[in-house]
Amino acid sequence: MASSAAIPDLDRLRPAGTKRSSKRDLIVNAFLKQEGHLSADDLVELIKREDHRISRATVYRTLLWMEEAGIARKVDFGEGRFRFEHSYRHPRHFHLICKTCNRSYEFLSSDIEALVEEVAAARAFTARQSVVQIYGTCESCSTGRAPDDTSSNSELLFARDALRIAIATERSGMEFYGRGVKLVKDARAREIFRKLATEEVHHLKTLENRYQELLKQDPQLESRPTFLFFKGAANGLFSTGAEQLTRDGVDDLEAYRIGIRCERGSHRFFKRYGERFEDSEGKRIFLEFAEEEREHLELLIREYRQLVKRHRSDAGNKRRLKPSLSERSSKRPKSKRARSTAH
Repeated sequence: MASSAAIPDLDRLRPAGTKRSSKRDLIVNAFLKQEGHLSADDLVELIKREDHRISRATVYRTLLWMEEAGIARKVDFGEGRFRFEHSYRHPRHFHLICKTCNRSYEFLSSDIEALVEEVAAARAFTARQSVVQIYGTCESCSTGRAPDDTSSNSELLFARDALRIAIATERSGMEFYGRGVKLVKDARAREIFRKLATEEVHHLKTLENRYQELLKQDPQLESRPTFLFFKGAANGLFSTGAEQLTRDGVDDLEAYRIGIRCERGSHRFFKRYGERFEDSEGKRIFLEFAEEEREHLELLIREYRQLVKRHRSDAGNKRRLKPSLSERSSKRPKSKRARSTAH
């Protein structure tokens, strides 16, 4: 399907001192309307149908310019020639490549990227680009079944999977705070947990509506293969915390501590990976969610500290109200011997 990505501001990307070129603009716009991976020759044929006067050399120069400007990304599928794919507002991703039919399948995993960064840092290696290409045999070639139509805009797939992770996190957060309302004894703590549970319900509805709007852009979007992989994110980032609330011995302060750990982990997760992605709807979803989690985290930390102060104040009051040993001794009735001695 054709790309739904917005056309970049070519005036902003154009190198200083260079003039606007209508031919270059035509080539860029034609390239961004295509999906998949185009060779230079594929793009030449495409442009010739648009305007036969544009030369092959002009297409090649424009491809190089698009790569330098961050509009196109060069990929090598081991065919002896390079192909080009969108990089403007399309997330950086990896490829599964079938050596039988030469079809490629895209996926994104920041877990893999994090591992690459960890290895590079351990070797004091400055990484400029990471490329992961997995060669093998696709399901269609293995089974003989006709391949499914899995072509789709990678930005839509990214946004779909980002929303799925955010929705799962909201549902697990709603479960966590709902359990917290029933658990905590302190009136103020119960109010805070109820407030956050209510916010999770509203956020969940907003995300679900956003998800339905996204599906309207591609009727087959929901059935397309997973694009964005995160280990442990499918069940929601609060699922472990919700289970911890059911353990014996969890008091109000411990409930706050569990909530703080969950919110901090969720905030770091969405912020870390959101900042790593290239400009896209999926990136915006992650960063928006990170901001919401930051606000919840700060609220929980403030309320936790206030509850600690209240506990200390209550303990101090109890100590002051409890009579000392000397006070208790002075109030005891004197023995007969003590009274006779006094006389």
